[in-house]
Amino acid sequence: MKIPLQITFRGLDHSEALAEKVRRRAEKLDAFADDLIGCRVVIEERHRHHREGNLFHVRVDLTVKGGEITASREHELHHGHTDAHVAVRDAFDEVERRLQDHARRVRGQVKSHAAPARGWVSLLKPEAGYGFLTTGDGREVYFHRNSVLGSRFADLEPGDEVRFEEESGEKGPQASTVHAIGGHRLVN
Repeated sequence: MKIPLQITFRGLDHSEALAEKVRRRAEKLDAFADDLIGCRVVIEERHRHHREGNLFHVRVDLTVKGGEITASREHELHHGHTDAHVAVRDAFDEVERRLQDHARRVRGQVKSHAAPARGWVSLLKPEAGYGFLTTGDGREVYFHRNSVLGSRFADLEPGDEVRFEEESGEKGPQASTVHAIGGHRLVN
């Protein structure tokens, strides 16, 4: 980190043990992202309950190139936060996950899922259990009756619009999954 760690205690006395836990967790964050600039941590005791125990709120703000990452553990949602150490652990676990996500985005390692292709049933051979789809760019894609999901193969008709996943088969492109899109039919 380029900016020194800042730890603030609100509503409770400074605890060296708690501050040391924060320092150790903040040092670990450097391993997840090269662009970590600074870290601010606020540990707050919001209510003093003599019967139920005190509830703690911990907020961790990270400054990274291009923005900030924040994690906050609200005591109202986590009854285990009657222990400040647990609240610190949970807040750092959350900010660590967010920092890892940020680092993956920066490195371009975020998974992107391609949308299923769309096409129309162009030919059916019900007695043989297969058919062909025509894609938007005019290609023919083979499909087998077992690849039809969510509807029965026998219910398909030429012109029905479908979504499908394409893969390479022995004799060319084939649809591994076919899902009929109800109510859409290509009319000639």
